[in-house]
Amino acid sequence: MSTDWPSDLVARARVHAALGEPARLAVVELLLLGDVSPSELGRALGLPSNLLAHHLKLLEQVGVVERSRSEGDHRRTYLRLRTNVLADLGFHGLRQAPRVVFVCSHNSARSQLAAALWKRRSRVPVASAGTEPAQRVHPLAVQTARVHGLSLARARTHHLDDVLQPDDLVVAVCDNAHEDLGDERADRLHWSVPDPAAVGTPDAFDRAFRDLADRIERLVPATRLPGEA
Repeated sequence: MSTDWPSDLVARARVHAALGEPARLAVVELLLLGDVSPSELGRALGLPSNLLAHHLKLLEQVGVVERSRSEGDHRRTYLRLRTNVLADLGFHGLRQAPRVVFVCSHNSARSQLAAALWKRRSRVPVASAGTEPAQRVHPLAVQTARVHGLSLARARTHHLDDVLQPDDLVVAVCDNAHEDLGDERADRLHWSVPDPAAVGTPDAFDRAFRDLADRIERLVPATRLPGEA
């Protein structure tokens, strides 16, 4: 006797099956708060490349993980969690940080928008900086913030060296900044958010804003000030 199960039920069952293995669940939990390359993932989890490739293939097949090409080193790819597939997955492994610092190359768009979003959602202090800061915040970033009820009118660009403190939680919101930092700050998060300035349209800036907002909604509940329960 066969049963014709609804397609959405079958799809969800496949996701559950894919997560029913410790290594694959560990991959998902590591990707909850940031994007990583396969090599970074392998080092973090201590998995050989062939075994990691097997687990990633299964996660990609059920739509849990997707890849994007680095905007910096085009030979690299980054793995991103498709959170809509895992809407009911809870957070694990809270982070403690006295301050969050969002970093991108020019500190003119993504990092500024992320910091403004964070300030509205969290009481953990926040700052932003760039590895090669521009002279001013991008006008379309200012416009995008205003559309969403935020203000970048007084925002100024800063170099990372002038902002960063030893205990900061660094979140690199672009591939170039992440790759420029190398292993200098190994314990950081990376969000592979496409550069809206490269496209230069309001839609591109709005897409970046929404991507950042989604990620911040995940990171805020997982971040605590030192000493907080």
